[in-house]
Amino acid sequence: ISVPEELPIAAKAEEITAAIRAHQVVVIAGETGSGKTTQLPKLCLAAGRGLTGLIGCTQPRRIAAKSISRRVAEELKSPLGQLVGFAVRFQDQIGEDTLVKFMTDGILLAETQSDRMLRRYDTLIIDEAHERSLNIDFLLGYLKRLLPKRPDLKVIITSATIDTERFARHFGNAPVISVEGRGYPVEMRWRPIEGDREERGDDGLYRSIAAAAEELGREDPRGDILVFLPGEREIRDAHKALEQRRYAHTEVLPLYARLSAAAQDAVFRPGAQRRIVLATNVAETSITVPRIRFVIDSGIARVNRYSQRAKVQRLQIEPISQASANQRAGRCGRLSAGIAVRLYDEADFQRRPAYTDPELLRSSLAGVILRMLDLDLGDPASFPFLDPPSDRALQDGFLLLREVGAIDDGKKLTQVGRDMAKLPIDVRLARALVAARDARVLDEALIIASGLSIQDPRERPPEVRGLADAAHQVFVHEKSDFLTLVQLWQAYNHEHEERTQSQLRDWCRAHFLSYLRMREWRELHRQLLLIVRERGWATPPTEVGHVGPKGLRDIEPAAPVGQKERGPQRTQKTQRGAKAASSQDRSSFASFASLADKDALQPETALTDPRAYEFLHRALLTAFVTQVARKDDKVKYRGPRSRALQIFPGSGQFK
Repeated sequence: ISVPEELPIAAKAEEITAAIRAHQVVVIAGETGSGKTTQLPKLCLAAGRGLTGLIGCTQPRRIAAKSISRRVAEELKSPLGQLVGFAVRFQDQIGEDTLVKFMTDGILLAETQSDRMLRRYDTLIIDEAHERSLNIDFLLGYLKRLLPKRPDLKVIITSATIDTERFARHFGNAPVISVEGRGYPVEMRWRPIEGDREERGDDGLYRSIAAAAEELGREDPRGDILVFLPGEREIRDAHKALEQRRYAHTEVLPLYARLSAAAQDAVFRPGAQRRIVLATNVAETSITVPRIRFVIDSGIARVNRYSQRAKVQRLQIEPISQASANQRAGRCGRLSAGIAVRLYDEADFQRRPAYTDPELLRSSLAGVILRMLDLDLGDPASFPFLDPPSDRALQDGFLLLREVGAIDDGKKLTQVGRDMAKLPIDVRLARALVAARDARVLDEALIIASGLSIQDPRERPPEVRGLADAAHQVFVHEKSDFLTLVQLWQAYNHEHEERTQSQLRDWCRAHFLSYLRMREWRELHRQLLLIVRERGWATPPTEVGHVGPKGLRDIEPAAPVGQKERGPQRTQKTQRGAKAASSQDRSSFASFASLADKDALQPETALTDPRAYEFLHRALLTAFVTQVARKDDKVKYRGPRSRALQIFPGSGQFK
């Protein structure tokens, strides 16, 4: 077993091997490009590990687990699946002789449910711990409890050079070994995108990427470029925009998790042409894209964050931290002096937070508790978190889970709770989707849940509020704001099919709708459709966003990069005046699914069928049982605990 001399970790190889032999826990602080991810499993083998169990290496993302396992297998001159294998959701390549197993951190967490002592492993490497996802925090807490019971188990925590002392203290002042990165000077160029993001839309971003690529091409027409974008949709759109420019001797390559293995592999095997690689933040630290000379940083990422004001978990695009920006820039200084073009200005960079918040601190505690109960991680109050939540926050989380029927009086997970735990959205909305599935009104519920998970796309500027309300009136359902969202969705998808992107932006502006938020809504809806399809909740796919009269539909696979994404087909004209649901007590909200079975309700659209209307609203009420109010007078309502409430003036129900 040898470590390539050109990697910085080679200078510390003997020290790391000795530390693994001498200590139960070792923290490795390695800068980008140090070689820690690919070489640590080999150093564990050199230290005599892997003899009594597997060497398990966790990665935050599937694409990293698969690509790194291939790389390490090649270095050990072994076919993938023999000495080195991988396991990700729905796919694994592990053999009887496997010594090193790469996997997502979610896979290892799932294994704790059937193998509480993790006996299959004699060594665990928790890579990219600085990302502080919920899965990583759960693993760090679980291992802290497990290690005294497994003195034979070795744990290596790896992190970018961010707060490594904290990881060391968490594991009883474990030794920290720092490995320098292989770095050359990186020149920063600030090229902020002109205009407000809402006004310019994503087209402004793609034009700026193209301008930056052309500027860098004048520096070195053969230099590969790595572009950081927030998600798969932006990558597809940027790919299309750059392909249309037909750069000479250049190939434009996407890199995201759902790509085929062959398409991903093309990124790691550079050919003769210059490459422009479009990637999410998976390329920030998890994997290394070879031969990168330049970086273009959009400065944004898609982040899950709990809104205290709206009391809902939202998947939103927001500016990255300074630490993330520096990690991205460092990707172009590995082979020679590099250039990083940031599509924002230096003042904006200085205003950004130093580090990315741990996911635990930007999540709903009810959602965290739900995940912990589903993973059987024990009492959250005594769990050894790096950043323990307050007792009051935990109590509020348990109260909400009890309210929506996710747990029983003994704080044990119900079957409803187990189904909810599989959906990566706010717990209230997850509850509504489970109820909608049982009532066979999932189509409309998915539209509503994804719409409530983003910031309201309807805009009401103070200076033209009357005009905005009049423009929104065309979408209003006379009985339900929830169905107003469905009618807005249908109208937008019809226009999406009929119009060009520029015309669609004009249509949104004329109707006082945020074009970017409508696109976010569409993207989140697509992701939720994929998840319920994986869970077996959906029938075979038809058109994206099509809500018609024939029951549960699903999404068609995303169009391959380079092909035009098919829009939704025109939906049937909706009918209004659906009969309002009759009032029921709370117990009926919890038991309506059995009522649906007795009634043998055939799936219909809630816009046209009174029974579907009723069942949809009952499903939604399962999520909001403590937010029911009684009318006191013309405009005021009395809610739980005698709270005075009134309907929002922008609501279609406001009189």
